[in-house]
Amino acid sequence: MVLFSSFSLSEPILNALKRMNYNEATPVQAEAIPLILQGCDLIALAQTGSGKTAACAIPLCDIIDTGSSLPQVLVVVPTRELALQYATEAQEIGRNKGVKAFALFGGEDYSMQTSKLRDGVHFLVATPGRLIDFIYSRSIDLTKVVSLVLDEADEMLSMGFYEDLEFIIHCLVQKPQKLLFSATMPPQIRTIAKKHMKDPVEISLVSHQVSPEEIDHHFVWCHQRNKVADLIKVMKQLEPKQALIFCRSRDECEAVCCALKKQFSGVDYLHAGQSQDVRTIVTSKFRAGKVRFLVATDVASRGLDFSGVTHVFIFHLASDPDLYLHRSGRTGRYGQKGIVVTLVTDRELSSLQLILKKIGRHAQWLGPEPAALKKCATTNYTTGQRESSRGRVTKIDPTL
Repeated sequence: MVLFSSFSLSEPILNALKRMNYNEATPVQAEAIPLILQGCDLIALAQTGSGKTAACAIPLCDIIDTGSSLPQVLVVVPTRELALQYATEAQEIGRNKGVKAFALFGGEDYSMQTSKLRDGVHFLVATPGRLIDFIYSRSIDLTKVVSLVLDEADEMLSMGFYEDLEFIIHCLVQKPQKLLFSATMPPQIRTIAKKHMKDPVEISLVSHQVSPEEIDHHFVWCHQRNKVADLIKVMKQLEPKQALIFCRSRDECEAVCCALKKQFSGVDYLHAGQSQDVRTIVTSKFRAGKVRFLVATDVASRGLDFSGVTHVFIFHLASDPDLYLHRSGRTGRYGQKGIVVTLVTDRELSSLQLILKKIGRHAQWLGPEPAALKKCATTNYTTGQRESSRGRVTKIDPTL
C-alpha cells in the first residue's frame, strides 16, 4: 500500500486529495507520480480504470507556479467529454493551491474560450482540432508550457491525429517534459517517443490478461429482427444497477433508446450529433446516477470514468477487438465486478471469434448458442448456471 502522503507533495495538494478521499495510490499512480515530480519523460501503459488521470494531474498541479497566468501544463485528449472530465479533476486537485484548469474543445463559443484564456489558465486540457485553431489564430500563448501530456494516445492515433500531434509538439518552444499515457503501444507511439522524448522511462501495468478478471463476458445469440426484444429480455433478467448500451450509429442509438424508454425509467442517449451542452448534461446526470441506462455510440467508449456502471450491453458488435475491449472497460473499474453482455447475430460470428482470441476466453452463452460454436462454453440463461463442454457448473454472482 502506497499512501499519497509518502510522496513529496505540497500541503495544499495533500489536503485536496484528503478532501477527495484519495488516500491510497493505485499502481500506476505509485509508479508515475515520483517520476513526473523528477521531471522525467514518461511512457505509461495502463488499463482503463487504473487512475491514469490523477497519476498525471496530482504531480503536475503540484509543480505549477500560480504566479504566472499562462498555461504551464498542456494535456491533449481525443474527445470533448474526456477533456472536460480531465479538467474537472485537475481543478479539484489544484483548487487549494489556486490552480486554474480549463478544457478547450470544439462546439463551444470561440470568443468565450479566448476570454477565459486571457483571464489566466495554468492547466489546459484540449482536443487537437480546437487547440490548433487557437494556435493558427494566435489566440493562445504556449511559451510557458513545461509539461505536455498525450492522454489516450493510441485512440488519438487511431482517429488520425498523428500529424496534428506532431504540429502541436513543434509549437512548444521550451521542449517540455513529455508524458504519454496509453492502453496499448501501436508503432506510431514508438515513433513519437523516438523523435520527441528524451530517454523516456517506460512503465507498463497492462497485465498479460487483456481483459481484467473482474469482468465477466457473456453473449446472446439472436436474429437481427429480434435484437431489441432480446436486449430488453436480458436487461430485465439481469436487473443492472446502472448500464451502458453501445450502438453503432446515431440513428440506432436513438431508436434503441426510444424502445428502452417504453420498458424502463431513467433512460437517455449520448452521441456526437448532440450539442456539447446536451452531452455535458447527459454525462453529468449519468455520472450522478440520475440516468440508469445510457444508450451511446463509441463517444462513451474511451477514457470516461463512469465508476457506477455494473453492466455493459453491446447492441452491435464491431469487428475491431480493441473497440470491444474499450467498450467492456466501462465496467469492472477500480477492481469492482462487472458484466458485459453482447448481442451476436450470424453475420457477426467471425468478429466474435477474433474477440474471443483477443481476450483469451471461451464464449459464455446466455441461452441457445449458434450451431457453429457448439464447442464453446455455455451459460444456462434460465437457471443462471454456467456449463462448459465438460459439464462443470459455476454459479453466476447474483449481486451484479
